[in-house]
Amino acid sequence: MNLDSLGWDASWDAGFAPFAAQGLEPARVVTEDKHHYTVVGRQGPVLAQVAGKFFRQRNNPSTLPKVGDWVALRPNPASDRIAIEALLPRRSLITRKNPGRAGAPQILATNIDVALVVQALDATLSPRRIERFLVSVHEGGARPVVILNKSDLHPDPESVLAEVQALAGNHPVVLTSARTGRGLPLIRKHLPPSATAVFLGTSGVGKSSLVNRLLGEKAMVTLPVREWDSKGRHATTHRELVLLPDGGLVIDTPGLREWHLWLADGGLDEAFPDIAGIAAGCRFRDCSHAAQPGCAVQQHAAEGLLAQERLASFLKLQAELQAVAQRKQEHQWAQNRRRARGGNHGVQRARFADDDRP
Repeated sequence: MNLDSLGWDASWDAGFAPFAAQGLEPARVVTEDKHHYTVVGRQGPVLAQVAGKFFRQRNNPSTLPKVGDWVALRPNPASDRIAIEALLPRRSLITRKNPGRAGAPQILATNIDVALVVQALDATLSPRRIERFLVSVHEGGARPVVILNKSDLHPDPESVLAEVQALAGNHPVVLTSARTGRGLPLIRKHLPPSATAVFLGTSGVGKSSLVNRLLGEKAMVTLPVREWDSKGRHATTHRELVLLPDGGLVIDTPGLREWHLWLADGGLDEAFPDIAGIAAGCRFRDCSHAAQPGCAVQQHAAEGLLAQERLASFLKLQAELQAVAQRKQEHQWAQNRRRARGGNHGVQRARFADDDRP
């Protein structure tokens, strides 16, 4: 395994030049256990942890290394544990609001090229959940691909494919079966050498089984779903970057019980291009498409040209993003007040408490 196979390219090399001048070496994070990491660089895999100075300069957990990050290491042949002294700027990231912690994000993976949003063709299939994932993927700067797994369990998977393709717009939708191997060649087409993909989805949709199929071996633990409600149990308990035999890289993530949006920029319009296009005809440029006069979106819905469920999902996600932005602003104000009062003393441990709950 060399740096190129891990996704290193001329752009990363140019950005690393200031660190190279300091005698540091590049490596990519493949596993994370609190603040201890397995990283792979030119010398192969090594154990690493963040240097004390680097840790003290971070003001929240999201600025510490995560799986997929490129970092700068200080070589030390005399030690079996290498120090991480810098983090390279991220090209993309997959993040959500950290459950139970106001104003805090949880980064699941970084420097992602493709996000494989996996849904199972069983009772858990939810178009609204797919839309939610698509918003997050767009916000993070990755390219989404929707995977409809367990096609062997559905009597008419092609009909579901057509429905999901309608809401996914121009984004690819692939029918797969980890059990039979259906659709695996199509997934591989989205994973060229050196490209990084992340599997996203709830427990039991078959993410780890698909990774095992792509690897050609049973590397990821899998568990059966509950028959009575089709819900799965958490098999993957951590995130890990793995290299596929044909050169692509994948990150398998733990099954997620809930997915609250965090970033709030342009992902909503990208995930709902149909509504964004209709909105160009609204009377007011800042129309929220809720109750404003002259709203083209509401008119299309009233005339049956836009599904009411689709509009309701858009409005729900729009309201959630607005609430997230407000909470982030309030959280920032609270932090500023604590700093002004000198209240940061002694809260370092609490601020960096690990809360990577699925």
